[in-house]
Amino acid sequence: MFLSFITGFGIAIGLIVAIGAQNAWVLSKSMRGEHPWVIAAVCCSIDAVLITLGVYSIDRLQQLIPGLVPVMTWLGILLLCWLAGQAFWRAWLGTSGLVISGQASLANGWQLAGQAIAISLLNPHVYLDTVVLIGSVGAQQAYTHSFVIGAATASTVWFFSLAGFGRYLGPKLQSVRAWRVFDSVIGFIMLLVAISLVPGP
Repeated sequence: MFLSFITGFGIAIGLIVAIGAQNAWVLSKSMRGEHPWVIAAVCCSIDAVLITLGVYSIDRLQQLIPGLVPVMTWLGILLLCWLAGQAFWRAWLGTSGLVISGQASLANGWQLAGQAIAISLLNPHVYLDTVVLIGSVGAQQAYTHSFVIGAATASTVWFFSLAGFGRYLGPKLQSVRAWRVFDSVIGFIMLLVAISLVPGP
């Protein structure tokens, strides 16, 4: 049960941290104090819903089409290895770093919540990461509930960290050196999860 929780937390935090555009927007609002808690709540709630949908929809498909999940598992392994390779390449080149730009807006909490929903749901990577990739990994877990809780917890920790520590994290997350460390850690997490998914003999 705990292993499923850790697996969910690890793969989710690796994928969520790697989504640059959404993180840059959330961080910019947090640094300016523009309703960061509202934005964080919206973002992690959307992730939780999509992760739950992904895990249990693929689990249901496994019951209907038993041969589908093994194929999805190998595709997930290949995708994780590719993402790990990208992370290591970014770490090697030192090309990462969140770019914070723009002026403070006059939008209220409801308007910013709407913007957060749009930025989250109009990003195709969100569906690939939460529904397809995290969903296919979660369907392989012995304790899917623990996996979902772990993945949702990772999203909550990340976005509320951006909300609560935005002013401090801002300069750090714009640092190329810091992102070399982040990308290296993300790469190792992806590889470890990929290895754990390889079917036994």
